[in-house]
Amino acid sequence: MDKQQEYVLRTVEERDVRFIRLWFTDVLGFLKSVAITAAELENAFSEGIGFDGSAIDGFARVQEADMLVVPDASTFQVLPWRPESQGVARMFCDIVTPDGQPFAADPRLVLKRTLERAADMGFTFYVHPEMEFYLFQGGEDPTPLDNGSYFDMTPLDIQQDFRRQAINMLERMGISVEYSHHEVGPSQHEIDLRYADALTMADNIMTFRLVVKETALQRGVYASFMPKPLEGEYGNSMHLHLSLFEGDTNAFHDSSDPYRLSKTAKSFLAGLMRHAREITAVTNQWVNSYKRLTARLHGPLPSGEAPIFVSWGHSNRSALIRVPMYKPRKGASTRIEFRSPDPACNPYLAFSLILAAGLKGIEEGYELADEYEDNSFELTPAERAAHGIERLPSSLGEALQVMEGSELVADTLGEHLFAYFLANKRREWDEYTAHVTQFELERYLPLL
Repeated sequence: MDKQQEYVLRTVEERDVRFIRLWFTDVLGFLKSVAITAAELENAFSEGIGFDGSAIDGFARVQEADMLVVPDASTFQVLPWRPESQGVARMFCDIVTPDGQPFAADPRLVLKRTLERAADMGFTFYVHPEMEFYLFQGGEDPTPLDNGSYFDMTPLDIQQDFRRQAINMLERMGISVEYSHHEVGPSQHEIDLRYADALTMADNIMTFRLVVKETALQRGVYASFMPKPLEGEYGNSMHLHLSLFEGDTNAFHDSSDPYRLSKTAKSFLAGLMRHAREITAVTNQWVNSYKRLTARLHGPLPSGEAPIFVSWGHSNRSALIRVPMYKPRKGASTRIEFRSPDPACNPYLAFSLILAAGLKGIEEGYELADEYEDNSFELTPAERAAHGIERLPSSLGEALQVMEGSELVADTLGEHLFAYFLANKRREWDEYTAHVTQFELERYLPLL
């Protein structure tokens, strides 16, 4: 038993923790939990806890249903919304087979595997996400709580108190918050998590989504990470600030470059741009995700909608990838901002594919196209083609077609997970295309 596990056992006893929730994530990014008593914890560390893998989407076929969860002691945290006496704690887990082998379709393992590739190249991958969500009256009542906009101080104390309570809970669980504010949409909010290595951040995002929803429920409202919950309003994004470090040195920074970007950064950026269409089915995995990624093309909408064209620039917020302004003497903060993902994705798989695309660019020495600072939305299709600006997939169906032909995605996810993800999402797309919507009834029933 290692020192971290001994620390957890001692803390459980000293803090009167009665139950431990063993958390893991399914292929689609839903948080799952197996609860054990404190008496079972030592056995969980040494042997794992069994569960039926066939009950978890994508984890196992019936003939290989027996699986084990093995808790990662470094992720131990007491849940602050549970009672202090006979409290409840959680740990994230890795999935293993009965013979003790890592299960290839575990999303956390997929990310660990990709991070090992980066480590073999001398890199550590860091992520800083901007998490957006709406607060509504209820899960079946998407009525906003205010009509506020960007950075507004809304008069409804419930929302200011909400952010404060959520941030306090997050920080009590060891998750640092950089800042928070009201977003552009009515009753839309953003909380930015301080950067961390990608595995820690994926765990943090899973925790963040639960904390936000728990806090909302305590206040009698509902928090939604749905990419596009309100027609005609801004969608929920998860802009990701990305960097690679070599030890304590930011591998993206080069003070002699006009953009302050190193060759490594430019190749990483080029890799992300070249493979962006292939990974979109994972970074934007729901039918509804494409309502956010297409809304800008249809009718007058505010100027900050989601980027859908594959370009990069500095101050250009219509670009898929933005290079934030360089701050003198802060080379460690050099990064790129990937703007298409939404907060309803599986962060383990999304980070894996983003990193794999960037590493491919570095390994193959991809050349970075010229930056584009004009508004891509104002160009005609012919003008975009002349500039070599591709468009992200406009539907889940198109995204799956592109993903299916991607060697990079198949290699990164592994055969089992790749096949399951495609099959599951095709079912979702088929169900959606067969559904008769309210739009069709209102548009066609009186006419046809």
